[in-house]
Amino acid sequence: MPGSCASVSLLYRGMGSGFRPGSCGDEKAAVGWLSYTSATIFGAGCPNSVPHNSERAVMSAPLAGIRVCDVTQNLAGPFCSQILADLGATVFKVEPPGGDLGRAWGPPFWGSDSTLFLSANRAKKSIVLDLKQQDGRDVLSRLATSCDVFVQASRPGVAARLGMDYDSIRALREDVIYLSVSAYGQDGPMSDQPGYDPLMQAYTGMMALTGHADTPPTRVGGSVVDYGTGMWAAIAILAALRTRETTGKGAELETALMDTSLAWVSYHMMGYLATGEAPARAGSSLGAIAPYRAFQTSDGHVMIAAGNDAIFGRLCETLGLGPLLDDPRFSSNRDRVLNRTALDELVEDRTSRLPTSELLDLTRRHAVPASAIQSIPEVVEDAQVAASGMLLPTHHPEVPEYRDVSLPLRVDGVRPRGEGAPPAAGEHSRAVLSELGYEAAEVERLLASDAVGQSTRSG
Repeated sequence: MPGSCASVSLLYRGMGSGFRPGSCGDEKAAVGWLSYTSATIFGAGCPNSVPHNSERAVMSAPLAGIRVCDVTQNLAGPFCSQILADLGATVFKVEPPGGDLGRAWGPPFWGSDSTLFLSANRAKKSIVLDLKQQDGRDVLSRLATSCDVFVQASRPGVAARLGMDYDSIRALREDVIYLSVSAYGQDGPMSDQPGYDPLMQAYTGMMALTGHADTPPTRVGGSVVDYGTGMWAAIAILAALRTRETTGKGAELETALMDTSLAWVSYHMMGYLATGEAPARAGSSLGAIAPYRAFQTSDGHVMIAAGNDAIFGRLCETLGLGPLLDDPRFSSNRDRVLNRTALDELVEDRTSRLPTSELLDLTRRHAVPASAIQSIPEVVEDAQVAASGMLLPTHHPEVPEYRDVSLPLRVDGVRPRGEGAPPAAGEHSRAVLSELGYEAAEVERLLASDAVGQSTRSG
């Protein structure tokens, strides 16, 4: 690795999996949603070096010793298992012949794989299995028997045909934590339909709420439904593992893309239930608070969030709008929302006269929450993002300056992070077969039969 991209490798106690430290900024969750986009920017060249703690630290990986069999593709399921890998679990990524379909979701590509794929698959062991062959299903059964957690995302009926439905896996291991990721859920008239992130945004009203009133419905820029579903899935698995510690019993878990998308628009739905009024697209503003949107400056835009009366008072002081504090139209947030148009015009009349940098300097000095609207290249180069430790380098055999987006949390001041770049499809097939107890001759037979595939980058 180049000196400017050097990293400090930290070992989980008793494992040999690694993580890297970094301080934690308030922007960490937003950076997580943008992970595959940031990976795209990194591919254009190594950004500024990322500061990190100079001292080595060692912590117990919370999921050390937990084994996960992940038979999912695309984003939601893989992001779930990446979270578990970052927390110390050993994750076996089971891929079909040709590999996870998400590998081809590009351009952009970085090395051989799409940046979408790279954003959700670090620190895993990949084995390629043809589950249409009995030998492939037999290997999956042996792998599942050895694992605490089984994650799959097949449509109803498909999992049963492949022998990886809950009853089949539980017959192999009674205390298994079994999680299904689906599009619309296991029940209802849409349960047999496929689903992708933008379909769920469309189906649940999220796209109808995104954009401006005079523009078409708009997809949210990050894959918030996929990543959110992966996050809920990981939370469910952690809860089930905790329960198993005390009861000895496994669990059948389920999460769905539709459910996640509904959760993201929950207050909009509740607002409609309370008032009977359908929420509308409002650009950068929020219907319940004012002033609370992006305002034009002389050279761009700044997002201002005057979330309460005190902040509104400081904003008026910042912009020389003191008389507004005595204006009954703006005396409370409720009044400001009802008179939003007039208020926004008054605020923007002042912000539009100032350069972005000068306005941000004023808002910071007066403790008014505000932010420039940054592009992804600006985010990658941002000093606060660098200080957060979210964007860190790791060794990748095809990409010398590889970086990706870390898990957006810290444990005892250290950011958990699984060791290893996303694997090639079948990179670990031979090693996994050996670990499962297959004799050398049987390993060769399985590889020759194409029931098990391996990469030229095999380990």
